[in-house]
Amino acid sequence: MQKSVIRKIYKKIKEYDTIVIARHLGPDPDAVTTEIALRDSIKATFPKKKVYAVGASVSRFNTFGKLDKIKEDELVNPLLIVVDVPNISRIDGVTFSLYKEVIKIDHHPYEDAMGKIEMVDTNSCSAAQLAAEVILNTRLVMTKEVAENLFLGIVSDSDRFLLPYTSSKTFDIVNKLIKNTNLDFSKSYNKLYERPLDEIRFQGFIAMNMVVTENGLGYMKITAEDVKKFNVDTSTASNMVNNFNFIKGIKVWVFITEDEKNNVYKINIRSRGPIINKVAAKYNGGGHQFASGIRTSDKEDIDKLINDLDDVCKNKN
Repeated sequence: MQKSVIRKIYKKIKEYDTIVIARHLGPDPDAVTTEIALRDSIKATFPKKKVYAVGASVSRFNTFGKLDKIKEDELVNPLLIVVDVPNISRIDGVTFSLYKEVIKIDHHPYEDAMGKIEMVDTNSCSAAQLAAEVILNTRLVMTKEVAENLFLGIVSDSDRFLLPYTSSKTFDIVNKLIKNTNLDFSKSYNKLYERPLDEIRFQGFIAMNMVVTENGLGYMKITAEDVKKFNVDTSTASNMVNNFNFIKGIKVWVFITEDEKNNVYKINIRSRGPIINKVAAKYNGGGHQFASGIRTSDKEDIDKLINDLDDVCKNKN
């Protein structure tokens, strides 16, 4: 089944002269590395094609490559490839209804149908792993730069191969990325893990002030003033949420960051056992069983969410 879908994806890529690749709002490294890697691979294979990776840029992800700005009304018969997002409402940078044909490549639990060709595998640790499968099993070119981005996407979303979504296939693919391109993966880690001192201090602030309930829920409400005080941005907490894994006594942890500019709260949830994506869905969020996210402008939702997550921890006792 997977090989058949991969062949269909490659056939469509060959067919279209203009291709737009998009991912989800509030991107993580997996989303950004996947869309850039896929763009660069297609361009290396078909230099005459116009291929764009779109969405709002995040300054700390600039090391992965630059994103493109497009004028959708000027594109001629474009193909849309959507990566790392299961629902149409969370696609960033495109007007979904303008595209006649859409390909979805995703590893989240299935939500919205997007097109006739969909490569959805919840057993995959990352969108980058799926994109690597497409490239490795077709005539798409795998450059060292493409391999590096895919490697970093896999490492990031598997939390350095610690999460249960990691499989033997994950290691097989990583081995091919390194072996086929002579990738110096140890040097690549700086792009993921190098941090300014302000962020390290901010992480310490979270650790010192995180509330932990008797049921094993750890939560931190981060105000706009906190963000300004530490000279970080509203995405910083979400990018360090995995750093709080393996804390004894904490089953689920959630960071709630106030984004004053966009009048929204960015919420990132992680779990070491209790299933959390059903709770996230209740507040119009979603994700994996043990890694989910929410965006809400309703402040009342926050205390309700904390109570619901605490109940999930309690019921896991």
